[in-house]
Amino acid sequence: MHKDNLLEFFEEVTSQLTLAPNEVRRLFHGRGKRWPGLEQLTCDWVNNQLLVNVFKEVDESFINALTDGLEQIVNSELWQAKAGQCVAIQHRYLDGAPMSVVWGELDTRPVVMESGCKYQLDIGRNQNFGLFLDMRLGRDWVKANAEGKRVLNLFAYTCGFSVAAMEGGATQVVNVDMARSSLNKGRENHRANGHDLSNVTFLGYDIFKSWGKIKKCGPYELVIIDPPSFQKGSFALTKDYKKILRRLPELMTESGEVIACVNSPVVTPDFLIDGMKEEAPGLQFVERLDNPPEFADIDPDASLKVLLFRTTN
Repeated sequence: MHKDNLLEFFEEVTSQLTLAPNEVRRLFHGRGKRWPGLEQLTCDWVNNQLLVNVFKEVDESFINALTDGLEQIVNSELWQAKAGQCVAIQHRYLDGAPMSVVWGELDTRPVVMESGCKYQLDIGRNQNFGLFLDMRLGRDWVKANAEGKRVLNLFAYTCGFSVAAMEGGATQVVNVDMARSSLNKGRENHRANGHDLSNVTFLGYDIFKSWGKIKKCGPYELVIIDPPSFQKGSFALTKDYKKILRRLPELMTESGEVIACVNSPVVTPDFLIDGMKEEAPGLQFVERLDNPPEFADIDPDASLKVLLFRTTN
């Protein structure tokens, strides 16, 4: 990346900040490759804070130009109108992904709003702050379609889908993730929304070693699969995803739906469509859900893929 390209970054951030609702939102998505020379740069609006992520090492002149431009935003009438509180840069290319505060005081534990749901974030301790913003429309779909359903949320992370499902009237959600710390944050998210936790189950299990326990909590009208592309020692996309798909028929009701997600640029939607035909032919592909417009990508097949499948009668 080169500092000469930053003018486009500041113009887009300013434009999107002007339009941003009073919710958490991605303002600039360089990783969609729509801005040549800025592919390793993103910017999010998080409770009146601008959080800039730099994913690749850059020289000091780039950081200085980035900092100067952000300070100009802070001194603008727009920043005052938006009641901006902090600007920070996270250096994702460094060990521990440290953050440097450009202006203000960073709120590391904000509770943000998205589509009427509250989420407790944790900024600065990890590379990700606890909510994947590109999945917003997927959570919206679950919220709109979960009423009266028992939902299984595999690779639950901090239980964003679970919160959306309960807000949408699900009768029960079962969250499975081997990271108990993430599930504990999921509990915080549910508490923030005033949910009855007796209707939410948290299973800190290795999915591949726990099918019996997962099945016992079912059967499910809706199954959500949102794994990492790779997690050392526990999940490899091309090897392990099919192991999940082949289990679906025994987990689901006769009339059920599956939201299957994959966020790797190395596979296309056909990876899931063909995999489902092979491993669970009773589930038919219905549609690919849209990604939020702020995550537009020059190659849609390289971006997040959220696919809906439904049992055939």
